[in-house]
Amino acid sequence: MASERPREPLKLIELTAPEAGTGQIRLRVSTCGVCHTDLHVVDGDLPRRKSPIVPGHQIVGIVDQVGAGAAGFKEGDRAGVPWLYQSDGVCRYCQTGRENLCEAPLFTGYDVDGGYAEYVVAPAAFSHHLPAKYDDAAVAPLLCAGIVGFRAVRVCGVQSGETVVLIGFGASAHVVMQLLRHWGCAVLVGTRSPGHQQLARDLGASWAGPSGELPESQADRAIVFAPIGSAALDALRAVRKGGTVAIGSVYSTAIPEMDYQRYLFDERVLRSVTAATREDARTFLGIVEQAPIKTEVEVLPLEAANEALDMVRHSRVRGAAVLKI
Repeated sequence: MASERPREPLKLIELTAPEAGTGQIRLRVSTCGVCHTDLHVVDGDLPRRKSPIVPGHQIVGIVDQVGAGAAGFKEGDRAGVPWLYQSDGVCRYCQTGRENLCEAPLFTGYDVDGGYAEYVVAPAAFSHHLPAKYDDAAVAPLLCAGIVGFRAVRVCGVQSGETVVLIGFGASAHVVMQLLRHWGCAVLVGTRSPGHQQLARDLGASWAGPSGELPESQADRAIVFAPIGSAALDALRAVRKGGTVAIGSVYSTAIPEMDYQRYLFDERVLRSVTAATREDARTFLGIVEQAPIKTEVEVLPLEAANEALDMVRHSRVRGAAVLKI
């Protein structure tokens, strides 16, 4: 399924199957998670870099071709391809362990064709072996919702036993919620959807309701997954003195003008989250191998990609939507 122009439905088209180049593997795609970032690509919220583009960056498949020099995989292995397709490896950020801030990155389903397709190629060095305990549908959301959500937790500096606010309760938050509860954190959830409020309570939230009604100054950290600028103010209002707020969305509407004394004074911190590194991915996938984290997924066929995107757009997914190829 490919997008040719912003804000137009995806079209089912025939493409020549790609061949694995040097350092690459080819996957016969089994499933691909549907991410809110896919919406930003398809709807034109992010500048168009390739047209047409095949979206999708939570890709699970079986390696059926290994290019020259591609290490770590063999034919028949299951592999996952995340949002960060490749970094340049030479810029100041890559050289200091911050490849998520690379000066010349490529992103899956944005700069290069992604996983809403039967086949995809990706650099072996940026692909991942996946925890065996998850089936193909269940593991797909971990490749972005999970990995980038985990980076947001790291950027926030969450410690075991703290109180954490999550705003927006889609694919990322429902995974992060379980990780935080595993660490003994109390979690408050701000979301406008009654269904998402109930899912949050089912997963152990101590409070769930609209983000504008979050208790004031009760949390140590907050993570905003909703791409709505005003949610940053709700999060800042909810954290205590010295609290940290991380915005975990690749796109957001404008943050409204804020009163410094009310929102930022007392050493509150507002940070953004940009993609994730391979080290983030390896660490997170190692954690979920042992932690009791279950993804809630709604599986649809590839041909229903537009329906899946619309479900995500209107918060009608309980957990994460996944396309079965």
